[in-house]
Amino acid sequence: MFAASVVAALLALPFTSVAATDCARTYTVKAGDYCDQISAQNNASTYQLAVTNHPTINDGCNNLQPGQQLCLGFVDQDCTNTYVVQGGDTCEGVASNHGINATLFNINNPQLHAECDNLYIGEVVCVGGGPAVPPLPSGAPMPAATIPPGAAPATPTKEAPPPPAPSATPAPADDDDEDCDDDEDEGDDDENDDDLPFCDEL
Repeated sequence: MFAASVVAALLALPFTSVAATDCARTYTVKAGDYCDQISAQNNASTYQLAVTNHPTINDGCNNLQPGQQLCLGFVDQDCTNTYVVQGGDTCEGVASNHGINATLFNINNPQLHAECDNLYIGEVVCVGGGPAVPPLPSGAPMPAATIPPGAAPATPTKEAPPPPAPSATPAPADDDDEDCDDDEDEGDDDENDDDLPFCDEL
């Protein structure tokens, strides 16, 4: 836990001001905010919020400070048509439900893998009808390229089916021994057992 003096010093630091000429919309961080919440409440995709605030917001989005001003989208690069991912969603399904093709969906959500295996519940994706989001800054890591800790994948990976269970049919009982034993109990000699194939081996 940080000392009170350290917290006070951090809060006193000047935050990077967002240039009004570049930024179409801004948001002031409140206590308890986190990136996907800000994105969902302000119609700015997870990718867009990260890119428009690089490098102010770190990779884990765990350095937000109350009073900090964030840019929600750049002028002419601001997707305001968004969707919050739910359990069971797939990239194809989200795109189809919003009337856009997969190519446009991928252009506006470049953080998603081709297999769409890193789409996660709570992620905010752009579902706009045209190319809208800003490009990734040179040298910047791709935001949300991995599912954040604590988030669940939208479509859980399918587990391999279990191996088939062994057959429950019991093996047939070996009656040959009983026939041989019965013959012995009846006092028959080995000659009477010649017609039984396994008796001579016992």
